[in-house]
Amino acid sequence: MAVRTRPPFRADHVGSLLRPPRLLRARAEYGDGSISAEQLREIEDECIREVVRAQEEVGLRSATDGEFRRTSWHMDFIYQLGGVRSTDEKLQVHFYNEAGELDFSSAALRVDDRITLNETIFADAFGFLKDTVTTATPKLTIPSPSMVHYRGGRAAIDPDVYPDLDQFWADLSAAYAEQVRSLGELGCTYLQFDDTSLAYLNDPRQRAMVTERGGDAEHQHERYIRQINAALAGRPEGMTVTTHMCRGNFRSSWAAEGGYDFVAEALFNQLEVDGFFLEYDDARSGGFEPLRFVPPGKMVVLGLVTTKRGTLEDKDTLKRRIDEASKFVPLDQLCLSPQCGFSSTVEGNTLTYDEQVAKLRLIVETAEEVWG
Repeated sequence: MAVRTRPPFRADHVGSLLRPPRLLRARAEYGDGSISAEQLREIEDECIREVVRAQEEVGLRSATDGEFRRTSWHMDFIYQLGGVRSTDEKLQVHFYNEAGELDFSSAALRVDDRITLNETIFADAFGFLKDTVTTATPKLTIPSPSMVHYRGGRAAIDPDVYPDLDQFWADLSAAYAEQVRSLGELGCTYLQFDDTSLAYLNDPRQRAMVTERGGDAEHQHERYIRQINAALAGRPEGMTVTTHMCRGNFRSSWAAEGGYDFVAEALFNQLEVDGFFLEYDDARSGGFEPLRFVPPGKMVVLGLVTTKRGTLEDKDTLKRRIDEASKFVPLDQLCLSPQCGFSSTVEGNTLTYDEQVAKLRLIVETAEEVWG
């Protein structure tokens, strides 16, 4: 079996990691004015150095900063785009978990000016990560362009600024293309577009919500694929880009269910990324059959290890599931990872640091035994 010399690696991970208690305390202290921004930054730096070492020590060949400088996996990025602002309005997102259901209130966004990229977003964060890693490839995660549109849809976009949505999409993809180009100049060779929309649209309940908002639920994923491709059209040579398609991840809960069947054919054949991180940790994720549409040369990272609870998976079961997936896409095109991040928002999922590390170590060990 060929050794992977570039990402995604046989053992990989999505990106976010549980925030250490002292980092959470520091954030609270900064929020109430007890410490300065410089003091918070020092603690963030210390915690990131430690979590990078932990990733390298378990044998991972990619490392992130755990998204330790963010409150949210996506909004911390989106609000830095020119033309996008937060509003006082709250979006209610309904989540499900093994114990029942819960609601999450998220700040809404408003597009009230032409979308631009005023400066490279997360440039300092990536630079620190790049200087910190010693053996791993530094990986940066950012929300996909779709995430600027999915939550609010047309209603969140000022019609006086964008009477024609085609111009909105053109500006958004141009801003993203500049972000990708400038990240390449900073030395980023592993970039991930995180995207819930392409997974959510497999759920009939989510498509019904899109229709209620006046969207084209049957074809919205095709628009998203085109815009992501436009954002990546001029990406630097040598940069690997993956996408993670998540069904929601907040305090061990999820927002959507169902397999990848609805989007699979267009997604796998048309989206111009190098690899797909897919959630496959339980029955709500559906079967492996949609993987039959994956063309040669594209990698699939099977998210078989859940981040939503601490119980450690059985290695033989993971191997059996990898074998099942290989019936639909060749084993040489497969990799292994957790199904999502461990802490998509600052709150994190309901498992311990040690359980998180054990899961990452299990992924590395299993990958070594499967692929060598």
